[in-house]
Amino acid sequence: MQRNEMKLEFDSRSCNEGFARVAVAAFMTQLNPTLEEVADVKTAVSEAVTNAIIHAYEGAVRKIVIESRIEEELLTVVVRDTGKGIADVKRAMEPLFTTKAECDRAGMGFAFMEAFMDSLQVESEPGRGTCVTMTKHITREQNKYERQ
Repeated sequence: MQRNEMKLEFDSRSCNEGFARVAVAAFMTQLNPTLEEVADVKTAVSEAVTNAIIHAYEGAVRKIVIESRIEEELLTVVVRDTGKGIADVKRAMEPLFTTKAECDRAGMGFAFMEAFMDSLQVESEPGRGTCVTMTKHITREQNKYERQ
């Protein structure tokens, strides 16, 4: 299979979180994933987008960018914002750490991303934004359909 890529840019509104999940799920269907693999990726994308909406922009409407790439059986999803950034990424990735204790499931976003994807990398700079890169191998028996 050749490399394939897509890029989305959308407003940081909570109503767009579902759009982001479905768009990435639709893109990955060319790998013939299991329903569980699709659900895993949708959950991870949802968490990354929600983090950008709630933490990066704190209610302001700005842009979130998602880039997805497929190379062989590897799906890479990058979620990027230009929000306030994270001062201490290592601490922010600790389960239950949150700066928004009033929110449901606060402090579990990165833990969910790590649990549902094969790898997670977070790069951030205060005042410049955050880039979350996640990968998942979609390893299946011979696909029913020939890949183009």
